[in-house]
Amino acid sequence: MKLTGKTVVLGVTGGIAAYKACELASRLRKAGAEAHVIMTKNACEFVAPLSFETLTNHPVVTDTFARPETWEVEHVALAKKADIFVIAPATANIMAKMACGIADDMLSTTVLATKAPVLVAPAMNTGMWESAATQENVQTLKKRGVHFVGPEGGYLACGDSGAGRMSEPEAIFDAICGILCPVQDMEGLNVLVTAGPTREALDPVRYITNHSSGKMGYAIAEAAQKRGARVTLLSGPVQLKAPAGVEVVDVLSTQDLYERMMERCDQQQIIIQAAAPADFTPVAFAEEKIKKDESGGMILQLKETQDVAKAVGKRKQKGQVLVGFAAETEKVTEHAKGKLAKKNLDMIVANDVTRPGAGFNVDTNIVTFITADGMEDMPQLSKADVAQMLLDRAMKLYRKK
Repeated sequence: MKLTGKTVVLGVTGGIAAYKACELASRLRKAGAEAHVIMTKNACEFVAPLSFETLTNHPVVTDTFARPETWEVEHVALAKKADIFVIAPATANIMAKMACGIADDMLSTTVLATKAPVLVAPAMNTGMWESAATQENVQTLKKRGVHFVGPEGGYLACGDSGAGRMSEPEAIFDAICGILCPVQDMEGLNVLVTAGPTREALDPVRYITNHSSGKMGYAIAEAAQKRGARVTLLSGPVQLKAPAGVEVVDVLSTQDLYERMMERCDQQQIIIQAAAPADFTPVAFAEEKIKKDESGGMILQLKETQDVAKAVGKRKQKGQVLVGFAAETEKVTEHAKGKLAKKNLDMIVANDVTRPGAGFNVDTNIVTFITADGMEDMPQLSKADVAQMLLDRAMKLYRKK
């Protein structure tokens, strides 16, 4: 019984997909979970509360002001009991309330009060899903750590065809299990991840760098740690909180990154290089701040830095998996394929940083996974989702070694 001992609070809102929530409640009960259902007033127009009460063996909560069966503040009690809070189906209305912190019924009040992970399964008309307001709300919720499953594309009850159909109960159940019982397929593995930019000093005041935020690398490190790996994160200067349980080694320049990598790379089973090290560094460092002069300009001489990924590729150990990144602005797959071979990588993750949602300093990415066997184009996803997909593919490569 996969979810024995876990408490799931299931919120059901007013949509035609509410009937599917009955199957989800049944799956949760069969998996050993305690399921408590909160229904909105509109949800009761689609499915009777008695259905959920029969399936869960618990009373359904529908009214903020109903007298509870036990003397406790019910929305607070359920918020505290939850190991996970799931809303399926989730209408545009409930997501808007969550994004704005509105608490005007039992469901919105309880989800606002919970500290448990929240999983949302949207269901609505395609136009509503694609509207600017809904998409802004979705991005707001994702930034706060809310998990999403779906929506799927297909024929909708309203007669439209497109995105907006709620994911099937099986997919929602799998997402719940993924959050409550994360895969531990990397247990015992040493994984090294690089993240963030490097800085190449010009003088005591100035340096050359790039726009990398480190978010992608940190997401990978966190995901690998949760999957059981011993993770070392070589991090350039970023404004991010270190993931729990991850050894963080700070680096500043590309030379720093190279030296720390050479110290550690031989002991790793998987190396994922998501950092954006500078390709060039000044030929000479000015000991004093460089001053303006009457010429009105300055000639800056640069030389190539160490190619860290290439150096790691030359020292590749038997059974080791090497993953690189290619942040490009043109001929993305062509350049990425060239790096795959040149740097002796098993996989490279390519993205066009000029595309909205795929560049630096954002929480999403649009990537292509490239190996010697082919390419996989991904839609826009959160960097956390990209991290999981990357690790799935890295593990497949590792098992083949």
